Amino acid sequence: MPKLADRDARHTQIMEALLRVAGSQGLHAVTMRSVAAEANVSLRLVQYYFQTKEKLLLAALDHLAERKRERIAARVNAATDPDDPRTVIEAVLIEALPSDEDSRTFHLVYTAYAVLAAADPALAVRPFLQAPDAMERFLTDQLQRAQRNRALDARVAPQTEATLLLAMSAGLGTSVLLGQRTTDDATAVIRYHLDRLALQHSPT
Repeated sequence: MPKLADRDARHTQIMEALLRVAGSQGLHAVTMRSVAAEANVSLRLVQYYFQTKEKLLLAALDHLAERKRERIAARVNAATDPDDPRTVIEAVLIEALPSDEDSRTFHLVYTAYAVLAAADPALAVRPFLQAPDAMERFLTDQLQRAQRNRALDARVAPQTEATLLLAMSAGLGTSVLLGQRTTDDATAVIRYHLDRLALQHSPT
C-alpha cells in the first residue's frame, strides 16, 4: 500500500495530467489510457486509484474546484486591502478571467463539464458545479458589508447584484477565451461596472 504522501502526490500528478489532456484536446479525449500516458504512469496505476473513468472525472471536478478556490484566495490575500469589499470583489471577478494557461484550462474544462452535467445529474451535485452558488453567497456578503460601511448605496439589492456580477464575469471570460477581447479589456469592463455601481473602497 503506498504511503499517504505518495498517494497524494500520485493523485495530484494524475489530476494535472487529466486537465492538460482536457485543456489541449477537449474533455472527449480524456480516457484512463490517455491520462496515464500524459502523467507518464502505467494504466494499471490510474485504474488502481480511480477504478473507472467516471470516478476519474468526478475526482478531477473536486480537484479543479479546490485549485480555483486556492487561486481566488491567493489573489484576495495579495490585494492591497484584503478586508475591503471593493478590493475583494474586484479581485474575485478578475481572477475568473482566463488570463493565463491555468485559468484558460479551467474555463475550457468547466464549460465541458457543465455541458455533461446538463445530461448527467450525478455530475451536477459535485462541489465543482456548486461553486457558483457559493461564490454568489460570498459576493452577496461582500456587497452587504460595503453597504454597512457606507461604501455602497443602500438601494442596491446585494444578491441580485452578485448574480449580475457573476454573469458579467462569466460572459467576459468566454469572450476572452474566444479571442473577442483581451484580458485587459475585460478587466477594464469589470472596473467600469464597479465604478458605475458607485462601489467605493471602505473608509479606513
